[in-house]
Amino acid sequence: KTKVLNWLFWQVGSAPLVGGGFGHFYVMAKGPKQAYPIDRFTMETKRQLDVLNRQLSHKAHKFICGSTYTLADMAIYPWYGQLVLGDLYNDQVPLFLNAAEEYPHVVEWAQRIRSRPAVQRGLLVNKFWGDGAKLPERHDAKDIDQVLAKPNGSKE
Repeated sequence: KTKVLNWLFWQVGSAPLVGGGFGHFYVMAKGPKQAYPIDRFTMETKRQLDVLNRQLSHKAHKFICGSTYTLADMAIYPWYGQLVLGDLYNDQVPLFLNAAEEYPHVVEWAQRIRSRPAVQRGLLVNKFWGDGAKLPERHDAKDIDQVLAKPNGSKE
């Protein structure tokens, strides 16, 4: 329980630098790109990914806190897992961060999390942007089942 809480507190303190810092300046900021904030928040994001990569490099750590999927994984995945898989901002981010080469344990963990049926359902619930499956109706669990049953989650 303490380990899970420690990682939850880590996520709460760290993720704003990914979203409000890296994501804002690298992806969303309007106007000409500014090198200093991009460099600054990229290095901080890479430092955080290194912390996760070292944690997940232990053989007993299939998940953040060990061999069991916990709330820590649920909280960390939307920020860091989707980031290294190219699902958070755009598919160029993993290349820019050199995720596959520098953070292989984070990438493997993210793929493991993303393959979970409940995670696939959860990611679909509020998706209304980007490519891939979207959920036009959110009134019943069957709405999710219908979208997920289509090949590649297509809308057709």
